[in-house]
Amino acid sequence: MESISTPYDQCIQLLLKNIQLDPYFKEFHAYAKQNNIPIVVLSGGMEPIIRALLGHLLGEKDASELQIVSNNVKARPGKDINEERGWQIEFHDDSGFGHDKSLEIRKYSQLPEDQRPYLFYAGDGVSDLSAAKETDLMFAKAGRDLVTYCEKEKVPFTTFEDFSDILSVVKDVVSGKISVKEAAN
Repeated sequence: MESISTPYDQCIQLLLKNIQLDPYFKEFHAYAKQNNIPIVVLSGGMEPIIRALLGHLLGEKDASELQIVSNNVKARPGKDINEERGWQIEFHDDSGFGHDKSLEIRKYSQLPEDQRPYLFYAGDGVSDLSAAKETDLMFAKAGRDLVTYCEKEKVPFTTFEDFSDILSVVKDVVSGKISVKEAAN
C-alpha cells in the first residue's frame, strides 16, 4: 500500500471506470433475492471499494443490502483519507491475507443440521484456500490457483467461468434436481 499515493476518492473513481464485474452476478443476485437466499461477500479486498463496485453493477439500494465481510480502509494518522497518501488498509484479522474466510463460514457450518443452510462459495485464488474445506459446494474459477489446490487436497468442487455457471448449479441444487455431492467434481 505504500506505493499507492492516489487519494482514496480518486482511487474509487479509477476502479469504477476500469473494473468490470461479472455481469452475470446481477442475474445471480436477482435469483438469490427472489428465493430468499442470502449472499455474503467474503473478500480479502476492502469493503468500501467492493460496495462501490457492487453499487455500480446492482444499484446502490441492492448493494447496500449485501453483507460484506472484508478488510476496510482508514485514514493514516494526521491525514485526510482523500489526500495524497491519506489512506491505508485496516485488516479484518491477523491472518496472512488480512481475512481468514473460514472463520466466517464456520459460524454457519457449525449450526445444528435443521438450521444450517447450504453453503455455496465461489473463489479463485489463494485467499480462498482456508474457505475451501468449510463449504458444501466450492465453485472454483476455471484455470486459477484454487482449482489446483482443490484437486491436490481432494476438496470437492465445481469449476465456473462466470456467474451464469454458478446460477445454473445453484438453481439445480435448490430445486432438488441434483444434490450438492452430484454438483461437485
